Amino acid sequence: MPQEPKHRIADSEKITINLGPVDLGQIDLLVQEGFYANRTDFIRTAIRNQLTRHEDAMRKTVERRAIELGVRRYSRADLETAKAAGTRLAIQVLGLAVIAEDVPPELAAETIASLEILGALQASPPVKAALRDRIR
Repeated sequence: MPQEPKHRIADSEKITINLGPVDLGQIDLLVQEGFYANRTDFIRTAIRNQLTRHEDAMRKTVERRAIELGVRRYSRADLETAKAAGTRLAIQVLGLAVIAEDVPPELAAETIASLEILGALQASPPVKAALRDRIR
């Protein structure tokens, strides 16, 4: 029985931010003084502190909006089951949504009505293109 190829799920996403020279200098000073290993360590810590500060509000919003939290995988079988049942999926994920590599773009287009991804979407380029107008 052939095995499905294993695709690595990225453990982080790269973002770009713009900072003023004074803010950047203050970060560099804290790094030089040994409070943080590097700029990235400072920025990650600052982000985590803000997320912790707003944790209760985020939890309530996730519950109210019925958003799936974490990693949610959609296999070809999941989408074929939805198609057979005549249902269309409204996908809402906070974290990572993964659409399996063997899902053809036509099947994704037939079975996925909308995608609201707060985080990242991992899917083949043809599937992303087929769903482009449904991604919020």
